[in-house]
Parts: sequence; structure tokens; C-alpha cells
Amino acid sequence: MSQHHKTTRNMQAQKLKFKGECKDADARCWLCSQPINYEPVDDNDQSRFELDHYYPVSTHPEHAEDPANFRPSHAECNRRRGNKAPAPGLGTLSRDWL
Repeated sequence: MSQHHKTTRNMQAQKLKFKGECKDADARCWLCSQPINYEPVDDNDQSRFELDHYYPVSTHPEHAEDPANFRPSHAECNRRRGNKAPAPGLGTLSRDWL
């Protein structure tokens, strides 16, 4: 959760790059597998993109700026997860149910 750790210029640049890569790939939220809104109209849109860390920064600060630790998520999913381990999913979807 960003309010608990320092954001560096390097991290800001990595976040923008990662967001662009995710948007180009139309990456879904790694926590719920639903589409992410990469162009939110307002900052209160809970389906907007937010960079999540597989290993939370609060418990693994050494991985804060490691791109291999980055995951695309919804703002809501990221906040709900906090620094807990991700809830196990159901596996890979057989098709897009939207």
C-alpha cells in the first residue's frame, strides 16, 4: 500500500512503463481476472489500474522496485488484499465470460 512506503522517481517511471505494457496487452487484474479500466475518468474509480506487488512492500521492501514482483490489479482488489497473501483463484478461465 503506497502510503506506507517511499515512492522514488525510479519507481514512478517503472510504474508508468508497467501500466503501458499492461494496457497494450489488455492485462486483467491478477487477483480477480476481470478487465481493468486503464483510462479512468476520476480517481475514485475502483476498477482503475493499480500496480500491485506479489510480495507486499511492507513485508518484502527489497522487492519494491523489482519488475518481476509487479502485478496488474484493480485499485479495489489491491486495497482489499492489503499485505496478505492473495486468495487462491479457481484457475484459468476456459473462456471470457463477459
